[in-house]
Amino acid sequence: MAVVLASTENMSYEDWLEHRKLGIGGSDASVVCGINKYKSPVELWLDKTDQLPPQEAGEAAYWGTQLESIVRAEFTRRTGIEVTKPDVILQSEEHPFMLANLDGVCEVPDVGACIFEAKTASAYKAGEWEDTIPDEYQLQIQHYMAVTGYAGAYIAVLIGGNTFRWKFVERDEELISMLIELESAFWNHVQDCTPPPLDGSDAAAKFLSERFPTSKPTSHITLPDTAADLLAQYDEACAELEAVTERKQKAENLLKEMLGDNEVGTTAGRVITWKSVAQERLDSKTLKAEHPALCKKYTNKTSYRRFTIKAVS
Repeated sequence: MAVVLASTENMSYEDWLEHRKLGIGGSDASVVCGINKYKSPVELWLDKTDQLPPQEAGEAAYWGTQLESIVRAEFTRRTGIEVTKPDVILQSEEHPFMLANLDGVCEVPDVGACIFEAKTASAYKAGEWEDTIPDEYQLQIQHYMAVTGYAGAYIAVLIGGNTFRWKFVERDEELISMLIELESAFWNHVQDCTPPPLDGSDAAAKFLSERFPTSKPTSHITLPDTAADLLAQYDEACAELEAVTERKQKAENLLKEMLGDNEVGTTAGRVITWKSVAQERLDSKTLKAEHPALCKKYTNKTSYRRFTIKAVS
């Protein structure tokens, strides 16, 4: 069961962000589980421990909020199921670190109270909604069911501004148990002010690049003994990647040989293309030699940190 943590009626966006730091919300669930493409668990930990500056909502989040009421109304029009919008932040009684800010609730015969979740998606992501829902949203609504105790959830999505779909999702006790375990462990990191371990996600790599953007020239440290195990893992992964890359390239070469000078080939329900592509590229070397001032004027300097491993000579 859930209790009301705070009313969101007339709550400012800044206050809403502060309340989110008091626990783990539904949109945080995929981050905690390490499947979010855009945010790492460490970045979420920094946010919850108030070590990151407030971030403004992006365009996608802004329009998602603006269109929420439209998606809710269209769902009712198509299904006949009335949805009400609770203007509160809910908190799990049993697990107080679990919070829920619901888009809506509805009553369904033979099921009872259910969650309603409204989404918008780009047309490029239409395939993710064909027969199921994206994993991050599955985790989000199961998180909400864990907080509320509800037995089901409706999720509706407006895709590309002109395609509307909805799906009913039942409560998954096994998934909820996993979520509670992972979120509990993450919240322990928040309370202890100890960061969670980094993973192999692109979000984690992005976090490190932003956290440590520049190196200190000539600085040198001796790494701890645990670095040797990581080096062994790195070398093993490189060897596996090299073998996989070579196998992939061999298959590609043989397919190209079969195509010859043909542009398109089909087999086993797949279409293979090997097209001629013309590109125009700036000859920067010649430009620099013949027009150095002009080249300097339109050249942007960028920097990044290159990661390498080599034997000590």
